[in-house]
Amino acid sequence: MHDFATDPPIEARVGEILEKADATVAVAESCTGGLIGSLLTDIPGASAYFDRSVVTYSYDAKLTALGVSREALDDHGAVSKSVASEMAAGVRDTADVDWGVATTGIAGPTGGTDAEPVGAAYIGVAYQGDWGSNESYRTVERTVFDGQRTAIKEQIARRALELLYESVQEQP
Repeated sequence: MHDFATDPPIEARVGEILEKADATVAVAESCTGGLIGSLLTDIPGASAYFDRSVVTYSYDAKLTALGVSREALDDHGAVSKSVASEMAAGVRDTADVDWGVATTGIAGPTGGTDAEPVGAAYIGVAYQGDWGSNESYRTVERTVFDGQRTAIKEQIARRALELLYESVQEQP
């Protein structure tokens, strides 16, 4: 599961930047099925910055574990910008960490549509600023990757870590 790894791998770079920033992260995974958490825990010492990975594959899991609203799920479906945003904020807030990351998408080989083909995913990143600072935010990126199911999952997971890395890097 290292077909798309860089040198050094993104999971190592994420660990370094989170430790340097004295920041923590939790992950809510749907289409990646725990892969982001697995990549993060491949790095020795990950317990210094990694809190948890919650695999919320079903609508009910997204609702009960993360507080994703019924309206977002009903109005937009699980594979959507709004659901990825709510997942990232939900895991950030329930874990009480600095950063929340979320993935929701279609890993295939079936399930794609014209609007959301196999390989489409939404990756959410949510930051927790101090109360009253108005620094908290959420961002979502839509991606589309090619390949077989496991290749798509790895590309989504690694892109999620890249987005986290870039977000932490940009934080003052």
